[in-house]
Amino acid sequence: MSSTVDDQIREIEEQISQTSKNKSTEHHIGTLKAKIAKLRRRKLEIQFSSSSSKGYGFDIRKTGDGTVVLIGFPSTGKSTLISSITSKQSKVGAYDFTTTSAIPGIMFHRGTQIQIVDLPGIIEDASIGKGRGKEILAVARGSDMILVLLEPEKAEQYYEKVINELKKVAIRPGMVEPIIKIKKENRGGIALSTLRRLTHMTEKTFKGILREYKVINASVTVRSDPTMDQLIDVLEGNRVYPKILVVINKIDLIKKKQKEALLEQFPDAVFISALTGENTNLLKDRIVEKLELIKIFLKKQGEKTDYEEPLIVKYSSTIKDICDKIHRKFASEFRYAVVYGSSAKHDNQRVGLDHIVRDGDVVTIIMNKYQF
Repeated sequence: MSSTVDDQIREIEEQISQTSKNKSTEHHIGTLKAKIAKLRRRKLEIQFSSSSSKGYGFDIRKTGDGTVVLIGFPSTGKSTLISSITSKQSKVGAYDFTTTSAIPGIMFHRGTQIQIVDLPGIIEDASIGKGRGKEILAVARGSDMILVLLEPEKAEQYYEKVINELKKVAIRPGMVEPIIKIKKENRGGIALSTLRRLTHMTEKTFKGILREYKVINASVTVRSDPTMDQLIDVLEGNRVYPKILVVINKIDLIKKKQKEALLEQFPDAVFISALTGENTNLLKDRIVEKLELIKIFLKKQGEKTDYEEPLIVKYSSTIKDICDKIHRKFASEFRYAVVYGSSAKHDNQRVGLDHIVRDGDVVTIIMNKYQF
């Protein structure tokens, strides 16, 4: 089945490569890309269902204030890094494939507890199962951030290979999900409302891709300027958008000119030496900042605010997210919340579950049966 799908994908890719790209062929190319995306989704379903049915996989329970997975080719120093920045000692060795299973650890930094997962070294064609690739990428799909660890030699080449393998399993590291709202209707065709001018495709192509996904009658609101691929990602519905942080390891082994060249290629990367500890504290800072975590202070009714143990939540979290983090029953027994801070229109504002909190807010949750 999988080889047949691969053949179909290759045939359509050849059609795209042989088609001149201009306004007259744009609609045709968009339809072909949609067909490839559906075939790739089918292929993923076959691959991951077959691996799970055999009982393989890494059983990693998410914990802490965020989950970061270490992705990189063998011998990039992932095991040394997780041992130096977390409470977990990962097996270290100067040879390929030291780590053969997923090893989680907790990084305590700036009041946060971040789960760091050391995965076996990824290799080319991991997306089709080579080198336990299915299990590695399945864990990556569930993460909040992917830390791509590279060594100085062939850094650019290995980075492109890692990103390529991630994209093949519907992971879009560092990308922002397009703002497209689709409400299916019973009749009336496609009513397309664009709040920004479409520069990557015409409305005809946009609607053609929608129809390829059986969206025939719908009200569609577009608040961004998506490419064809981004629109297809939204329609596929299985894409994930973790944050990404590039880390160049083993800088203790390179000269100044080589580091300068790498800085030009990866201007946002963190340069470290996991072995000597150089810049590992800087890396911890960047991980926390990249995850966009904020502090919320809880206050029980009639008592003082607990400033000693803040609740760490993600940026743009709602009161419901806070309830869910405290206890799974809080949202169902919720009456209202009282908020003091920058998210409130006035001191001690009463708000509902959908209220978005900001860093430093003081929150009191009032429940039907209990108070917190």
